[in-house]
Amino acid sequence: MTKPDPFRYFKTSREIIRPAVMLYVRFPLSLRNVEDLLHERGIDVSHGSVRYWWHRFGPMFAAEIRKRRIEGMKSSRWRWHLDEMFVKINGERHYLWRAVDHEGEVLESFVTKTRDKKAALKFLKKAMRKHGCPDVFVTDLLRSYGAALKEIGAADRQETGRWLNNRAENSHLPFRRRERAMLRFRRMRSLQKFASVHASIYNLFNSERSLNTRPNFKLNRAAALAEWRALCAA
Repeated sequence: MTKPDPFRYFKTSREIIRPAVMLYVRFPLSLRNVEDLLHERGIDVSHGSVRYWWHRFGPMFAAEIRKRRIEGMKSSRWRWHLDEMFVKINGERHYLWRAVDHEGEVLESFVTKTRDKKAALKFLKKAMRKHGCPDVFVTDLLRSYGAALKEIGAADRQETGRWLNNRAENSHLPFRRRERAMLRFRRMRSLQKFASVHASIYNLFNSERSLNTRPNFKLNRAAALAEWRALCAA
C-alpha cells in the first residue's frame, strides 16, 4: 500500500516548501526574512504560508530524519551528555532538557515546568525508549540526575566534572540563536514542537566543519542536502 502524498492538495510545489521550511528552522531567520529571501529568488509567498508550512511539514520531516538515523545506527549509545537550559514562556521559567551524544548529535529534547527528580526521570525514560541505554551519562551536579539514574538502576554509569559536560553546553548555542530570532515562545507545546524539529534538522546538517577537510565537508554537505530533498518524496 502506497503512502499518500503529503503535498497532494497544495498549489505550491514541494521544491519550494522544503527549502522554505529548512530556511526557517535551520537558520536564525524570522518568517518575514524567509518571505524576503524567497521573493528575491522570484517566489512570491507570504510569511503566513511559511508559518503554515513549518507547522504542517516540520514535524513530518523531523520524524522521517529521526527514523532514518535510528535505523542506520547513527545515534550513539556509548556516551550521552545531559543538560537542561532555562527558557522563558510568557515570563515564566521553564526547562528544556536535552541529551547529546559524544559527537554533538541531539538525541532528545523535553520541556518541563520543573527540574526535579520526576522531570529528570520522564526525560531519561523518553530518551532511552527511543535510543536505548548508553554506557555513560555525563551530567552536571544537579541532584535530580543522580536520583533519576538511581531509580532506573544506572547510578554507577553517571559521570560529573567541571568541564566534562561542555559538549552539551555548546550544543545549546544554535537553539539559543534561533530562540532570539523567534522572540521567544508563548506556549510549552510550541516550544516542545520546535525544539524537536530543530534538533532533527540540526543533526542532519551538522557536519563538524572544523574537524573535516574541505573536500570531506563538501561531500557531507551535499549528502545532507540530497537526503533533505528526498524527504517525503513522491
